[in-house]
Amino acid sequence: MPSSDTKLDLPPLKLGNLTVETPVVLAPMAGITNTAFRRLCREHGGGVFVSEMVTSRALVERTPESMRLISHDDDEKIRSVQLYGVDPETVGRAVRMLVEEDHADHIDLNFGCPVAKVTRRGGGAALPWKLDLFTAIVQTAVREAGKGDVPLTIKMRKGIDDDHLTYLEAGRIARDAGVAAVALHGRTASQFYSGQADWDAIARLREALPDIPVLGNGDIWSAEDAIAMVRQTGVDGVVVGRGCQGRPWLFGDLMAAFEGSDLRHKPGLAEVAAAVYRHAELLIDTFDDENKALRDIRKHMAWYFKGYVVGGELRAQLSAVPTLEVLRGLLDQLDMDSPYPGADAEGPRGRAGTPKRTALPEGWLKERTLSGPQKTDLAGAELDVSGG
Repeated sequence: MPSSDTKLDLPPLKLGNLTVETPVVLAPMAGITNTAFRRLCREHGGGVFVSEMVTSRALVERTPESMRLISHDDDEKIRSVQLYGVDPETVGRAVRMLVEEDHADHIDLNFGCPVAKVTRRGGGAALPWKLDLFTAIVQTAVREAGKGDVPLTIKMRKGIDDDHLTYLEAGRIARDAGVAAVALHGRTASQFYSGQADWDAIARLREALPDIPVLGNGDIWSAEDAIAMVRQTGVDGVVVGRGCQGRPWLFGDLMAAFEGSDLRHKPGLAEVAAAVYRHAELLIDTFDDENKALRDIRKHMAWYFKGYVVGGELRAQLSAVPTLEVLRGLLDQLDMDSPYPGADAEGPRGRAGTPKRTALPEGWLKERTLSGPQKTDLAGAELDVSGG
């Protein structure tokens, strides 16, 4: 292993029949990882770039929004889709649809979402607590994906809270079911995105599952963080979420690090402005609606310009930009000679939230298997919209 803190030699990531030269995965993020943002990230570096989470029920019902969520650019080499569901049959039908109709080269199942509208229905990070339900969903999904030789992975959290951890049991169940890899976000659902990710838990999962790839997720804000995680935990690759918000070039840094290079991207304000404008243009292509696209780009402004010298009034105008023409005019007011601000532009970004009690179905924690009433409730619990 290289002695430099900025270099790392890690082999390509194997996901079933897929070889991912750069062992990096863009985490699915609702309202973020659409085709526009995935393209920006792909243009900077390699990896697997996962679409926004789509619910199994919506996909089976072919709602227009679900079909948009699973769309990919023609040049996306690995078309990756993340599914959410709480009913084995519905999840199986969704996987079958993706495989038979050739919508995906890789499918990921979400068992990590902490958002209340998902967990209160028994989904996301709440679901692995019910061992029978978790096992049935994973086994069904792996079986259906295997019919088309499509690798299926899972992404999960440590558990519901520190008193209800599930990741080691869930990891072993998934491994035994035949998943291609397991990714762990080193937080519980109750932490949301607050506090510090528990990399030691990721290391424990890596040790417990020596026979399949394990990926680590949480607090990767830079290539150096990714290197540190790999060295501390022994994972086969990293999953990046909030760290790339407003920084699609992070994937270039990660690719460089995993190729053994010290080179890091340090864009000046002119380059950031160009990225923002291109992002807005791509969003217009994605939504085919300028108004919707410009509303969408607004949330990215604080992330893109974090640490840069941009006046308060101009920041406010950018966060309410109505049209592409206005955006061009606002960006032209920036000091294009302003250099990369260093540490001020780095570090944590995105919404962390605060620790909170996880919303759960009534009586969910009383036992590890589904009760009769819970089975009945879950039959109608599939969400018909994208989760968080």
